[in-house]
Amino acid sequence: MAILLYIEQRSGNTHPASLQLFTLARQLAEADGSEIHAVVVGHDIAAVAEAVTTHGAAKVHVADDPELRVYRVMPYARALCAAIEQSGATVVLLATTSMSRDLAPRVAARLGAALATDCTDITRHDGELRVKRPMYCAKCIGEVALAADRVQIISVRPNTYAAPTSLTDAAPSTTVPLAVAFTERDKRVTAVDVEPTGGTVKDVAEADVIVSGGRSLKSEENFKILYELADVLDAAVGASRAAVDAGYQPQARQVGLTGKVVNPRLYVACGIDGAIQHLAGMRGSKVIVAINTKPEAPIFGVATYGCVVDLFTLVPLLSEEFRKLNGDG
Repeated sequence: MAILLYIEQRSGNTHPASLQLFTLARQLAEADGSEIHAVVVGHDIAAVAEAVTTHGAAKVHVADDPELRVYRVMPYARALCAAIEQSGATVVLLATTSMSRDLAPRVAARLGAALATDCTDITRHDGELRVKRPMYCAKCIGEVALAADRVQIISVRPNTYAAPTSLTDAAPSTTVPLAVAFTERDKRVTAVDVEPTGGTVKDVAEADVIVSGGRSLKSEENFKILYELADVLDAAVGASRAAVDAGYQPQARQVGLTGKVVNPRLYVACGIDGAIQHLAGMRGSKVIVAINTKPEAPIFGVATYGCVVDLFTLVPLLSEEFRKLNGDG
């Protein structure tokens, strides 16, 4: 038996949440003795594959082909199916990202596999694989048992498991080329335009720390104070749907069910009242700090720490104090 980890990379940069899958895979492998394999898909990805070999996988399958230079679901699904067959995997783990939301269901349909998405807990019970996942705007947690008579494909919410440590005392993984036979149907997309999201390079979906702002910021210009705090904290900047709809921030930064579901170690909500779709998108954060002048705001119901104060007063003070702690003040 083998557990296969799909290591997502874009332009040679490995998605941090993909590496977190090693922590989960090690736990599952200890329970039943499964072998851990990984697969990297793309073009000119030798450096990515080499970096993956230090985390304890028995084999790293590498699908390196010009057809895989940028993500397209048909060629990538073909590559992942080939990796599942070559590794003999019975369990496939992916990080929950925009790519895996597109890729995992197609692969599951091709293989007739069991599929569970955006999971926050995966365990074995008497040989059966069970997963937990938030449901109904995170108002409840559903537990699902996956059929063991077929391949089990699971996507895991980022930051659910800790980042792995490199196993310096273990032998490096064996790198195995993965040959993929593409069809003309796989190549139907002939041009891809990549539009940068602008601003900070950090994506809220993968950030450990997020500073988010709501409509109370009143303008795009006022988001500058959040960017300053985010720079000090090495954080990503997020926004509520109201702030995005008002044009203060691009949709790529929107946190919530209609934006991106996040799970950081620290979430700082500035001037966000806490609409239900926003709370559902960030309530899994480990620590939540709410800054709002309305004591009755729903955000305080999920906050670890609540500050009933004007964000324009507190946020610059926080930036100043954190600079001092960092030795920059």
